[in-house]
Amino acid sequence: MDKARIIQQINQHKIQPNLRYQLKEKTEVFTNLLFYTLFDIETPVKENLDKLEATFDVLVDLACWDTQKPCKKLWENYVEKLPNVLQRLNLDAEATVTCDPASLSIEEVYMAYPGFYAIAIYRLAHELYKVGFPLVPRLMTEYAHRQTGVDINPGAVIGDSFHIDHGTGVVIGETAIIKDHVKIYQGVTLGGLFVAKHLQQTKRHPTIEKNVTIYANATILGGNTIIGENSVIGGNAWLTESVPPNSTVFHTPEIKIKTLPNVS
Repeated sequence: MDKARIIQQINQHKIQPNLRYQLKEKTEVFTNLLFYTLFDIETPVKENLDKLEATFDVLVDLACWDTQKPCKKLWENYVEKLPNVLQRLNLDAEATVTCDPASLSIEEVYMAYPGFYAIAIYRLAHELYKVGFPLVPRLMTEYAHRQTGVDINPGAVIGDSFHIDHGTGVVIGETAIIKDHVKIYQGVTLGGLFVAKHLQQTKRHPTIEKNVTIYANATILGGNTIIGENSVIGGNAWLTESVPPNSTVFHTPEIKIKTLPNVS
């Protein structure tokens, strides 16, 4: 074995100068610190904010490859948004308690519901996404995705009192818009109708108006698709066109009776 040759070839093909996996690990540490700071009653907020700022400085050094972008100025603006994010997350938790008869306490929602955890990390990441902080918001939501099976792109716009029941398999695309008091179940996809790179700057994902319920494994596609308020989308429904307010949409299964051979 020519070890020197192998090392040379590997180094030759390591072509991404900014690919540092410690950014991923540090983002996960930052995400956990955020979660504890906002929710854990025994975590001192003041001390943890100092830790968060130090960790954020590391993320800036690792993620801000463009030196012309003032990433270091983002921290103070981000911290100012955290009380509002927490207030909105408390509304999400209350919505889950109200919607799910299986929830025994609001503490259970904060600690044991994957849907709530995914929403929490999404909301924390979304504030960084809005100001263009590179890569970190996506790493945050991907961390939540890995733990919960809920894939929410940090670019999605989601209103208050949002509830995801069970969670696993939910996909919410980058340009999706979800209004207040929406409830979705496992396996729901809010996706794009077409997959093409030239559509990157367009609205590719649907809009869900207020008070909509979307049941398990429903698929709703397209940037022009609007689900009107107060509508109910049944399980396994497939929609690529808009639905007016107050609608009920069902998936109708096709049932065929097997014909047995005539044996005499």
